[in-house]
Amino acid sequence: MIGKEFQWDVIADALDRQPNSEFYDREMIKKAFDLCVLAHSEQKRFSGEPYAIHPISVAKIIISLGMDSESIAAALLHDVVEDTEYTNEDIKEQFGESVAELVEGVTKLGKIPLESKETAQAENVRKMFIAMSHDIRVIIIKLADRLHNMRTIDSMTPQKQRDKSLETLEVFAPIAHRLGIRAVKEELEDLAIMHLDPVAYHDIEESLSVRKKYREKFLADIQVKIKERVEELVPNIIIEGRVKSIHGIYRKMYMQGKSFEEIYDVYAVRVITDTVANCYNILGVVHDMFRPIPGRFKDYISTPKPNLYQSLHTTVIGREGIPFEIQIRTTEMHHTAEFGIAAHWKYKDGVKKSDSKFDERLAWIRQILDNQRENDDAEELIQTIKTDLSQEDVFAVTPKGDVINLPIGSTVIDFAFAIHTAVGIKMVGAKVDGRIVPITHEIKTGELIEIITSNQPGHGPSRDWLNIVKTNQAKTKIRSWFKKEKRPENIQNGKADIEREFARNGIRLSDDEMQNFLLDIAKRNRCNDVEDLYAAIGYGGLLVSKLMPKIKEDYSKMVKASKPQDIPSVVSNNRVSKSSEGVVVEGIDNCLIKLSRCCTPIPGDDIIGFITRGHGVSIHKKDCKNVPVKLMEAPEPDRWVSAYWETGTSSRFDSTVHILSLNRDGLVADLSILLSNMHVSVHAINAKELKDGNCTVTITIGVESKEHLDNVILRIKKLQGVFFAERMAK
Repeated sequence: MIGKEFQWDVIADALDRQPNSEFYDREMIKKAFDLCVLAHSEQKRFSGEPYAIHPISVAKIIISLGMDSESIAAALLHDVVEDTEYTNEDIKEQFGESVAELVEGVTKLGKIPLESKETAQAENVRKMFIAMSHDIRVIIIKLADRLHNMRTIDSMTPQKQRDKSLETLEVFAPIAHRLGIRAVKEELEDLAIMHLDPVAYHDIEESLSVRKKYREKFLADIQVKIKERVEELVPNIIIEGRVKSIHGIYRKMYMQGKSFEEIYDVYAVRVITDTVANCYNILGVVHDMFRPIPGRFKDYISTPKPNLYQSLHTTVIGREGIPFEIQIRTTEMHHTAEFGIAAHWKYKDGVKKSDSKFDERLAWIRQILDNQRENDDAEELIQTIKTDLSQEDVFAVTPKGDVINLPIGSTVIDFAFAIHTAVGIKMVGAKVDGRIVPITHEIKTGELIEIITSNQPGHGPSRDWLNIVKTNQAKTKIRSWFKKEKRPENIQNGKADIEREFARNGIRLSDDEMQNFLLDIAKRNRCNDVEDLYAAIGYGGLLVSKLMPKIKEDYSKMVKASKPQDIPSVVSNNRVSKSSEGVVVEGIDNCLIKLSRCCTPIPGDDIIGFITRGHGVSIHKKDCKNVPVKLMEAPEPDRWVSAYWETGTSSRFDSTVHILSLNRDGLVADLSILLSNMHVSVHAINAKELKDGNCTVTITIGVESKEHLDNVILRIKKLQGVFFAERMAK
């Protein structure tokens, strides 16, 4: 028997509740509904529910946003191609090319092998953006898909819940914000925070719940007062009360360090009228009724947000001494504020090709894709979404009166590149409100900024700017300029960076081996030859720090594949020296033996000795950076001697472990408890917080052998939040 959730009436009722419901192609939507139920009939979700519940729920969200028939059909079919035997050609044949393209745009890149989870995520988002540039409905369906997944995320493992929530907060919520779909954005953020920081979420929820009755009465009284006073001047207004989203409160409490009582816009009243002139008339009335808080007035009507959001915002204090926000807007502005880009379908029956406002709203998508094509790094796209699509914006004005919107924290360099690439390239300084400022000056809303340029030949940006600018748009343009204009310099700088990192990591190769080794790295990173690799590193298109883990892995494999030749002995008799640590050196007697600090060898490591001048024999690991790969080609090969560990060595040896982990409470305590339970002595421990929310821990411990150390590292890797742990030299 078909459950209620699979009955067509569920979709039909949702369609009937929409404005202009008579325009829907119900025959096509019903056909898509039937195929959805049939194709997913044998599949289950993580929760054990029939899989078809998901696409049907996504379709209902799409309907609530007022999207068109093709979008609803694509929502019903969005997982059919990926998860069932049906192909995109089947969709095209039954529903037309437009629906097929929407389904293809939403489909993930699950079948393409990629190097890492981060790369996979970045490639998925890049594909989504390309599809968005052709048809914006793709991202609206994808947002609805993510929203339903977040509503039903409890059936996933805790780690998957956190991963999905973080991706939602960093990628999908900012996109929903830029598209102006407020309801979707706020629910995505709240659901994400609920799983990323459940304690803080429930604290805020409880604070709101405790004040619920008082809040409802307070907002109701304010609405009555405003309506009575305003309707004398402006009739037929609509007044609503609202409470700030939990995520909005969370950002101010836990990121800006404010208490609940210090957040002025927890409570808000929204006044909706028919004309822009009435908005300003109402503003005058409410400022006469209540005392406005200085610096808390924002005119988003004359200066719309990047997502074309328009409204007047003012924060005032009533007689009760409680601050609250008043938002004033027209009906059209309200529709745009609530439904964003979807309002074009909900209230205008689609999008006309000549709609300049619609084109303006999509300009940021083309800008991001243009920048990403120049940089050719899919992971950079994720970073762009995190920064350039930030919810917090500042607004500054050019001398000609043009308003430039930028993420909070942007500098005058970002402002210059936002005006035009040529302005940024020629920039030599800036004036803010008529006075010269340093190029590191962070823009504040309302500032009048004049960029000072130079037409002197050869002038261009500085490499230091890459560490100053906030927006990825500016970074991409600066790198692009260095890529085109400074190739010889880039090659030189890139080569120096590679050589420095190779020396630091003990990578030593002959000239021929180095050339072949670097050529493999170049090809893997889509560079034609080694010079292109050097140039890409030189202008910042490739970061050596991101390349090194894979380079070190390849080098280790190469060294193991071609073991060093047999170690020559200083003499051929049977004399040996033994150390207190259990090291035996062949061919020498009565000699001081010490373990080198550069690689801190321990029992189980393949070792070799080096005869020092006046300090005995220094013992190294054979793969130490200070041991030549080809001993006979070393400057003094006879000083290298055979060494090995004596059987039954039972001393304790110091070894240092480097750990990268999520920065969480109790990490060091958990680490200490683990080592104590394993009876491992700790000699030193040092933890350092990183800017990306992670931390590094360096710990020196006493172990008995390489096998013992490997076992300790394996146990450390299993601790919650630990990404990797590895042995390192002191």
